[in-house]
Amino acid sequence: MKTFLTLLLSMFMISAMAQERSREVVLKTALLAAPEEMRENATVMGFTDDGKMEVLHQGTNDLICLADNPASDGINIACYHKDLEPFMKRGRELRAEGKGRMDVFSIRDGEVNDGKLSMPQQPTTLFIFYGDEGIINWETGEVNGGKERYVIYIPFATSETTGLPLKPIAPGAPWLMDAGTYRAHIMITPE
Repeated sequence: MKTFLTLLLSMFMISAMAQERSREVVLKTALLAAPEEMRENATVMGFTDDGKMEVLHQGTNDLICLADNPASDGINIACYHKDLEPFMKRGRELRAEGKGRMDVFSIRDGEVNDGKLSMPQQPTTLFIFYGDEGIINWETGEVNGGKERYVIYIPFATSETTGLPLKPIAPGAPWLMDAGTYRAHIMITPE
């Protein structure tokens, strides 16, 4: 009984949090991860009260921004090149089915290998803005703090083909993660 009540209370709190976020503030904050010159024309996707994703603003450039999910802990906003959308969308679908991180990796790996899911052949970028829940005032959209991370997907890249190390060598230095796989990417996390 206690578990059911905890779940019910949690669902109510999530719904209340989502209602406190005006569309204007959600649109504004969803662009925090985007390079400034790309913000105005980016497509913005956000979450409905029932947790589904919808397009909040249809943009005209190649950037897609995902608003923070009010049902998740902390702030996590991402913007990425439109060619990454099939990969990103599939991950969202699998997580919505209740799949864990390793299952998502495994399923997408199989789908890429079977030709059911494609990755861009050219380098494509993902911009991330993240932090603790309290960094954004959801009434005003004012931001106080937060961190950024940059990811450049280069499918099947290796240390040998890029000259990059396979782990960070200094704070903020680029390094190659998931080398040799379809999801190989350069990680850059500024200090």
